[in-house]
Amino acid sequence: MEPPVSTLAHTPDPPYYAVVFTSHRSAADPEGYGQMADRMIELARLQPGFLGVESARGADGLGITVSYWESEEAIRRWHEEAEHKIAQRLGRQRWYDAFQLRVCRVERAYSFERPS
Repeated sequence: MEPPVSTLAHTPDPPYYAVVFTSHRSAADPEGYGQMADRMIELARLQPGFLGVESARGADGLGITVSYWESEEAIRRWHEEAEHKIAQRLGRQRWYDAFQLRVCRVERAYSFERPS
């Protein structure tokens, strides 16, 4: 099961950090991938400094997940979290043909919401 397209994350006023993970899925183990993706979002939400996540994947396998964090230190802790390390290893071995990870400092943010 693919992770559902998320709603928009509600982030605080800048500055904060965004980790942009862009990937192209392999055809291997789609069920295992979906379970792990769900677990990583669940686990990330428990991490100190986590602010939110937005994720989408196209039918062609291209996906973008953006997670938001209070600090670079919170990002480093997440990167080193034991279960996340397992997911990283399995991603390289099995689930991704390619990926890019970018860490950004958000300096400005704008939003719009149509009144209901």
